Amino acid sequence: MTEGNFVDYVKMYVASGNGGKGSAHLHREKYIAKGGPDGGDGGRGGHVIIRGNSNLWTLFHLKFKKHVRAGHGEHGSSNRSFGADGEDAYIDVPLGTVVRDTETNQILFEITEDGEEIILAEGGKGGLGNWHFKSSTNQTPRYAQPGLPMEEKYITMELKVLADVGLVGFPNAGKSTLLSVITSAKPKIADYEFTTLKPNLGIVKYRDFQTFVMADIPGIIEGAAEGKGLGHYFLRHIERNSILLFLIPADADDIKKQYDILLDELRRYNPEMLDKERIIAISKSDMLDEELKAELKTELDNELPIPYLFISSVAQKGITELKDQLWKMLNA
Repeated sequence: MTEGNFVDYVKMYVASGNGGKGSAHLHREKYIAKGGPDGGDGGRGGHVIIRGNSNLWTLFHLKFKKHVRAGHGEHGSSNRSFGADGEDAYIDVPLGTVVRDTETNQILFEITEDGEEIILAEGGKGGLGNWHFKSSTNQTPRYAQPGLPMEEKYITMELKVLADVGLVGFPNAGKSTLLSVITSAKPKIADYEFTTLKPNLGIVKYRDFQTFVMADIPGIIEGAAEGKGLGHYFLRHIERNSILLFLIPADADDIKKQYDILLDELRRYNPEMLDKERIIAISKSDMLDEELKAELKTELDNELPIPYLFISSVAQKGITELKDQLWKMLNA
């Protein structure tokens, strides 16, 4: 998936269809005097329906679709002929899409299952024809009901990536490099900060043809929860990950301090993130010799409260052990 094709935030105007009006027709036929009312009902207006589609990964197909309108119901006619219902409008979205009311910012619902359908804007009900209103005292009603009006609203759709493992780290920590090595994904890799501007997904192949999904989230900096850098915009993607893999480079000044800063940003954004399984991978460890690594390991054993391991994406060291550990945590 290329970076430009990843769209996770879309605003849209939706409108259902008006209900068709009922007919006030009076029956007219040769040799039948005073045939009476026979006006049919109007058709229902079309609904706007959100539908889950497991084949979609982003909201890119809706990027340039700013207006969605359903069809109007047709009017009733003579001989109790009902008007046709308006055509429903379907909006297919990937699983994990949250739909909000743009004006109130209220969450309306979330799509989590393939084929799940939820009516977003209900079509107007069709009006009743005049034959419904005839009685012994009102044998020739010359009126019928109008159809109910359409429903319209402005909505915001947000996609929260559904991945098993989310990569969390500062810019240039080696997240994209790890994803390119451990999966078939081809994220942008360069020697400057904020190379990754959009989340990247990759499928990790494990033993016995097993797989799990890993997501590379754009780098988080201190103050991301308040809107600094790029991380605050993408922190919501980490909410859906089962395991958080903290990636901290071996040449960091203070590994424990970097971990604490990252964890604090997650806590300030959403305290529930602290309930997730966590593991630390110390990247770029090919820069360490055995003596330095042993010294660092002794120090980290006393400081870090969660499991950690040394890896090198470039030298392909510790990658198999990392996969084993992640798989074990996913299936615990």
